[in-house]
Parts: sequence; C-alpha cells; structure tokens
Amino acid sequence: MSITRWKMWRWRWGKPFDKALGDRKGIVRMGDSFAPMDETLAHVAIDLSGRPYAVIQAEWHTPYVGNIPTTLFPHFFESFAVTSRCNLHARVLYGRDDHHQAEALFKAWARALDMATQFDPRRGGTIPSTKGTL
Repeated sequence: MSITRWKMWRWRWGKPFDKALGDRKGIVRMGDSFAPMDETLAHVAIDLSGRPYAVIQAEWHTPYVGNIPTTLFPHFFESFAVTSRCNLHARVLYGRDDHHQAEALFKAWARALDMATQFDPRRGGTIPSTKGTL
C-alpha cells in the first residue's frame, strides 16, 4: 500500500466505526488488551465514551516499517480516536523490533475494540453512562 493510500485509509476507519456503534446502547464501552509479539509487549485501553482523546507512547528505532513511516502509527491511532469519538491509550511497554512493536499495538487495539463493543446483557440495552448519554 502506498503512503498516500495509507494516509487516506486511516481516515476511513473511525467515522464508519462511530456510525456502526450508533447510540452505543448495551455495549460494554471500555476494553483493554495486552499483546505480546516476541520481544515486544504492547497495551491498549479504549473507552467508547464519545469523547475523543489519544495518548500514544512508543519509541521507534527506525524511520520505516516496510514502506510505512513509523510516525504514521501514532497518527493513525490519534485519527481513529478523533473520528470514532473514543478515548484511546496505546503504549509499547518494551521492544526492540519496530515491526513487532507496530504489530503488537494493532493486535492489542483490535482486541480492546472487540472487548469494548461486546453487548453487555446486564445493561439491558441502556446507554453505558451514568449521565444517560454519550
């Protein structure tokens, strides 16, 4: 995938994701996951609160992973948080290989999203907020 196509692609994820969640009734809302990848460990925590914010902590050792600049990885997560209206914290706790760091971040992100979007039968289809709105 070219860098230009990758930049365009990152914007297309958040808005449809937000739309698919609708009013977010009945979902767990929060999720987190650790993902190991060989010598790397990453952690992502997500709150589908409707309030966009992102904190990304990763130290990259090279300027590229394949043909993707490592600066685009934090930018992707920040863009996703804004366009999907979620609070997202992602960090690489440790690692030496940038490919493994990126892969661990994306795996942890996917698993955290899966957890946060599950339906919680205890909520009875209500909005997961003490304020009644997200």
